[in-house]
Amino acid sequence: MQIANNTKEASSGNFANLKRLAYFAAVVETGSFTAAADRLGITKAVVSQQVARLEREFRATLLTRTTRKVAPTDAGRAFYQRCALILKEAGEAFDELAEVAAEPSGTLRLTAALDYGITAVVPAIAEFTRRYPQCKVDAVFSDQSLDLLSGQVELAIRVGWLTELNLQARQIGSFHQLLVAAPSWGAEVQSLKQPGEIATLPFVANTALRDPVHWHFSHQTQGAQSVLVHPVISLDATLAVREAVRQGAGLSVLPDYAIAEDLEAGRLLRVLAPWSLPSGGIHAVFPAARFRPAKVKAFVDLLMEREGPSIRNPRPNFAA
Repeated sequence: MQIANNTKEASSGNFANLKRLAYFAAVVETGSFTAAADRLGITKAVVSQQVARLEREFRATLLTRTTRKVAPTDAGRAFYQRCALILKEAGEAFDELAEVAAEPSGTLRLTAALDYGITAVVPAIAEFTRRYPQCKVDAVFSDQSLDLLSGQVELAIRVGWLTELNLQARQIGSFHQLLVAAPSWGAEVQSLKQPGEIATLPFVANTALRDPVHWHFSHQTQGAQSVLVHPVISLDATLAVREAVRQGAGLSVLPDYAIAEDLEAGRLLRVLAPWSLPSGGIHAVFPAARFRPAKVKAFVDLLMEREGPSIRNPRPNFAA
């Protein structure tokens, strides 16, 4: 029983000391007991008494008091630095707890690549607003990456290889790059055996990519081959490239999520199926922060739910 009482007394004392930290920090930050009391919503007498008790209990002079101002001593300045860190951590802990308990609400501002945005993010947005009717979504789809640090967006969905080292990311899926052609090219591409053979065929280049003309293929038994293609058409958007290939303009490399339905329906054929191209990741990217708003967490979780096996492994029509 004595141990229990001692624990209870220690906990009570620690809680009281945490309150005194807040009182002391407010006095240092405002420069007076009156201003600190106004900020905290309590009386000046309570602030003065609690800070004095803190000094008395720890036998330290933390503040110098004059009729004009209150200023920290050397010990007070050092103590204040520690107090500020503790109070910041406590505030963030309470904020995070509130976000965990909170229902998603407000406007979610996000950005995504144009092709993946239309193919995968728009359906997720529609489901998100049905599931959370108190939320709105403001989305920007562009092949130009928006600056997350500007504060204009809270979430970016990046497709490919991440280059931003000062942001936080969570992988929500992956994609494969596939060499494809229209069915009208079937007879010609069926005879292809090696990636190098496509160098002589018409190619539709996607200039939204960093390098749209050099492609690196690998084979389980035949090793790797690099190919330099010669575009007859260059377009700056993945969906435009897809349409040009559908129309029989030439071969191209496209992400599986953009052509899954075309492969399924026979509108496109996969070329050189035994050979593979590098895969990439799909990431939710955030500004660096200790916690995420409930709306951001909920949307990322929804995207992960929707990233099922069908879009990662479409049932292709082969031409190889």
